[in-house]
Amino acid sequence: MAEITAITPQIKDKTRCNIEVDGRFFCGMKLETAVKNHLKAGVTVTEEQLSALQLESEKMTALDRALEYISVSMHTENQIRKYLSKKGYLQDVVEYVIGKMKEYGYLDDGAYARAYVESVQKRKGRRLIESELRNKGVSKEKIEEALEGISGEEETASLILQKYLKGKPLDRKTLQKGYAYLIGKGFDYDTARDALRSLGEEDED
Repeated sequence: MAEITAITPQIKDKTRCNIEVDGRFFCGMKLETAVKNHLKAGVTVTEEQLSALQLESEKMTALDRALEYISVSMHTENQIRKYLSKKGYLQDVVEYVIGKMKEYGYLDDGAYARAYVESVQKRKGRRLIESELRNKGVSKEKIEEALEGISGEEETASLILQKYLKGKPLDRKTLQKGYAYLIGKGFDYDTARDALRSLGEEDED
């Protein structure tokens, strides 16, 4: 058995406290957890008991952080994992948070992918959107389902090209740059060529 010799509020976060055992720092945990479990100076506990309580405390803290993180904007499961790992949480804690967020309906990569496509499809082509979603950790299956919602890509490419070419001379060099610009925006070669044709111009190799 060990004796808790001090419990002090953390300076940067008053909702958490530091626990000393036998005169040395042992762990930090939510103050709520300490109060709930009647922890105070003079109480004798085993280090195993404190470690278990600290793990439960970390799970709740990590969940709070993750929910705050997605309150600003939607994120994928992979992004949540990376965020929590960078904050120093153990894998068991991360898995607990992911499970709870899915249970509460706060984490849905399919919904994220559909919302992302909806928000950028007027500014980017299918290939770029697919690449960005893949980099965010969305599965191939969910990306394909989300991309089914894209429509009018040819018209979008034409509008983007018109905006790019506005005020520029329609010479060969400028048109080649416009073609390359569309490719960089994620449109395929045929769509980029069709966009040039819609302006009555052809790209030249």
